[in-house]
Amino acid sequence: MSTLRDALRDLPDAVFADVLESDGAYLLVLDLPGATEPTVDAAVEGSRLRIEARREKDVPAEFDYVSEERSLFLDVDLPLPPGVTGAGASGSIDRGVLELELPKAEAAPETQIPIDE
Repeated sequence: MSTLRDALRDLPDAVFADVLESDGAYLLVLDLPGATEPTVDAAVEGSRLRIEARREKDVPAEFDYVSEERSLFLDVDLPLPPGVTGAGASGSIDRGVLELELPKAEAAPETQIPIDE
């Protein structure tokens, strides 16, 4: 698990993440303000977890940006701990908090992770 924990340190400063572990799974919790179920894609590809997230900004018509520092996109590729695959993985997002549960199991080549709202 240390490779996943180390990789999370390289996330953009605006993204906060926690990793939790039980006997049967890991739970990855990411704060992605403004992201919703249709704008998040997560997949396990071999021994890597790929997460792409986009958030939409509502800018009132009478305003223009003076400074724009909130990223619109997140595209990360994280190493998975040994023995973790996408088989049986699940995900949910609620008010910009993405939770991915990754069961510990034998290797599988690629699995799309459904994200529910």
